[in-house]
Amino acid sequence: MKTSEISTNTLCYHCGDDIATELFTVEDKQFCCAGCKGVYQVLSQNNLCNYYAYNKAPGQTKQYVEQHFDFLNEPSIFSKLVDYTDEKITLITFFIPAIHCSSCLWLLEHLHKINPGIVQSRVDFLKKQAEITFDHNRVPLKELVEILVSIGYEPLISLQDIVKEKKNSVNRDLIRKIAVSGFCLGNVMLFSFPEYLGISSLEAQFQFLFGWLNLAMGAVVTFYCSQDFFTSAWGSLKNKVINLDTPLALIVAVLFVRSAFEIISGTGPGFSDTLTGLVFLLLMGRWVKQRTYNHISFNRDYRSYFPVAVTLLDENGQEKPVPIDDLEVGSRILVRNNEIVPADAILMKGDGCFDFSFVTGESDPKTKVLGEVIYAGGRQIGKAVELEVVKPVSQSYLTRLWNNEAFKRDDSKIKNFNDTIAQYFSAVVIVIAIGSLSYWYYHGETNRAWDAFSAVLIVACPCVLALSTPLTLSTVLGMFDKNGFYLKNTDVVEQLARVDSLVFDKTGTISCPEAVDLSFSGTLSMYEESLIGSLARNSSHPLSREIVKWLGKSAEFKVEGYSEVAGKGVSAFVDGHEIIMGSRAFVAPDVDVVSASSVVHVRIGEEYKGFFKINQRWRDNLKQLITVLKTRYRMHLISGDHAAERKSLSSIFPEYVPMLFKQSPHDKLLYIKKLQEDQNIVMMLGDGLNDAGALRQSDLGVAVTDNINNFTPGSDAILKGSVMGKMPQFIHQAKMAIKIIKFSFVIASIYNLIGVYFAVQGSLSPLTAAILMPMSTITIITTTNLANRYFAGKNKLR
Repeated sequence: MKTSEISTNTLCYHCGDDIATELFTVEDKQFCCAGCKGVYQVLSQNNLCNYYAYNKAPGQTKQYVEQHFDFLNEPSIFSKLVDYTDEKITLITFFIPAIHCSSCLWLLEHLHKINPGIVQSRVDFLKKQAEITFDHNRVPLKELVEILVSIGYEPLISLQDIVKEKKNSVNRDLIRKIAVSGFCLGNVMLFSFPEYLGISSLEAQFQFLFGWLNLAMGAVVTFYCSQDFFTSAWGSLKNKVINLDTPLALIVAVLFVRSAFEIISGTGPGFSDTLTGLVFLLLMGRWVKQRTYNHISFNRDYRSYFPVAVTLLDENGQEKPVPIDDLEVGSRILVRNNEIVPADAILMKGDGCFDFSFVTGESDPKTKVLGEVIYAGGRQIGKAVELEVVKPVSQSYLTRLWNNEAFKRDDSKIKNFNDTIAQYFSAVVIVIAIGSLSYWYYHGETNRAWDAFSAVLIVACPCVLALSTPLTLSTVLGMFDKNGFYLKNTDVVEQLARVDSLVFDKTGTISCPEAVDLSFSGTLSMYEESLIGSLARNSSHPLSREIVKWLGKSAEFKVEGYSEVAGKGVSAFVDGHEIIMGSRAFVAPDVDVVSASSVVHVRIGEEYKGFFKINQRWRDNLKQLITVLKTRYRMHLISGDHAAERKSLSSIFPEYVPMLFKQSPHDKLLYIKKLQEDQNIVMMLGDGLNDAGALRQSDLGVAVTDNINNFTPGSDAILKGSVMGKMPQFIHQAKMAIKIIKFSFVIASIYNLIGVYFAVQGSLSPLTAAILMPMSTITIITTTNLANRYFAGKNKLR
């Protein structure tokens, strides 16, 4: 690269701006600044310079950019647009209409190569969204948007929150192309009437004019309406892969070239009717598919119930658990240790120390002061704090955070199988098409050769690969949502179908959250009860919540030095007194207590005060649930409590089921790992917070919730405790979903074999093949939908 001074104006190869003084040159191409040069080099190094073939000088001029995005420098606007920000990192989600192919996806996910101030970028291709994490000290928001504009991806920015409220907007570009192709199809058929009706005199008079008009219509359909097919195919070929759009782009090109040759040479009427009809039907099929995806996405983001509750504080300070979608701007909420902040809020009371690794991937805790904004997704570390909600809850945002790369697993066999089939499907179709062409051409039947070639490329339908798996699994996801079982993503459905071992935690999982009976063995003054209540109020453990309810409304004292050790207990200085609550080993190892109930020991200062005895009730229908599951799965029970309730549990679980007690969170994790080493596929059902490690280690971790905020990003699913009895139906529905996908593959295989059988013989016209192809798409959608509904009815999951 070299830099030189010039005296005459030259246009920048990237942005088209005038180069007035300093000239940057790379590979004989001239640029106005280091930024444009850098973007070109990134594209060039990764074989993406075909980007310039679609748009000469795609980057907009600096004057336009600088004036157009000045409003992004306003702090009030900045705070309304971003999802998260701290002293260094900011996260924002943009809606970018220009996203249309794999090259777009690659470029937008490698923005850090253009500017190192951009930490990470992730693209949701179907929703045309880019989630970007950047260092705002190095790249201000305005500069980030300028970078996107300079490479041709201007985000659609709206203070009405375009990303969260208008994801389901119709793809206007696709509709325009459908309208144009339909218009061209109608006119081509109109101009072809003389040929259809065999009116020779009229045909002779207007053949030349109608032929050229048809060719013009075919050109519009080829170069405008079919642009996405060519762009996708070319991008895949650049990466040495044949994707599902490659044969479609090939047949469109062949039909246009063949039509142009016949019309220009006067040897025939061409195939403009077939070409325009094919593209119109293909685009209609794509529109149906996109509408289906958008409908599923809309239901997932806005109509499903994310089964996590938060603690709402009323005007009198009384605590009340409510679903997160009931929160409103101005609501006052209590967030305990390890709980997730569900919506952007202001810290109103308490010492805020939040872990935002759920949002940014960085685990360094951030200390917050009163009046500071706490962004959704932060996890409180330490004693409970009170927050006031300033933005509505976005369940779609929480789901997106949950699917962060840091918590993803790559266990999907069906997805990998689909990718493998898709990789070879198009190549096989092209080979068969060329073979048919060669065979009939060798036998002197040129017209049949071209018909066979065209029909094979059209009729061989890969739609099952693109539709069946995501459509079936997404439908199951929505079905589970409505029944209180919220899965992270579609891969979890497949994993659920493969499970062969179930591991249950005890407290808060198979036991009801409300205690049947709670008593204290010892003596406490009202003051000491208030001290204990002030400490227990900060803990998210189910037993701590029961103790708070039993103590009732009491005076609250200042809590300092709060600490919680998972599986052991909590401690803090309350009103100057050291209070420790938890297991015997944690509080008073020398005390010998035998009880058939759950026990929480208490020490104030150096004095052991006694223990809370909590009798728990097992969930309704637990015995029936275990009876159904024991014939199909290997089961295990692991608990951090002592073995006093073994006798009670023995009447529910079969005697051969292993029951392990006094297990620390680490012990639970190691037990899961041992089961996996023995080739078991393990589903763990436990408390989302206290069993986070075991849930993460298991093949499928399910956090069981009962109107509490025990969500953990390491889990794969959230189950409402009240519907645990439906677990056999959930598993059966997942297994049926996998069978539906396999059945769809069978349908598609039969369709393709029959279609190709007639196509290679040349007895199937290209237009007939074009009609059959979208019909197969509709067949797959209808079949999977009806099958899912049928099994949902049998499983009582509608």
